[in-house]
Amino acid sequence: MDLLPFSAAYATTVATWPLSATEVAMWCGRGDFPMPGETVAAWQQDTDVTAHLLVEDEQPLAYGELWFDAEEDEVELARIIVAPEARGRGLGRELVRGLLGEARGSGHSDVFMRVHPDNDRALRCYQGADFVRVGPELAEAWNAVQPVDYVWLRNQ
Repeated sequence: MDLLPFSAAYATTVATWPLSATEVAMWCGRGDFPMPGETVAAWQQDTDVTAHLLVEDEQPLAYGELWFDAEEDEVELARIIVAPEARGRGLGRELVRGLLGEARGSGHSDVFMRVHPDNDRALRCYQGADFVRVGPELAEAWNAVQPVDYVWLRNQ
């Protein structure tokens, strides 16, 4: 298994991984289903975003991003998804640990992520990768400008 920089050649492949409008919303907060590959490709234009693929035998199996915020000295793990045929094998946790290594290697002091409140499977995955819930006051402050009340997690 290798964690590789994302290639836009896989944008359409990754866009097909959510199997419903609900999965799209929980993955990236969007309402369009099916998800257009152009949307995934466009995410790569943000200079503060670095995307990665977890690959086995040249087959992409999972996708995730790092959102860097130099001003706040933090990194957010975001838009994590596993290919439908590869789910249930622990690849989400493996991807999160790889992304966490990249985030820690960047020198930023704080690493966190948010999870849609209905995404129990993802929440268990991230907690298994050493993320814990932030305090209720901080979660409330961060959610003040969000479309839903996310579960916010910080790496311990």
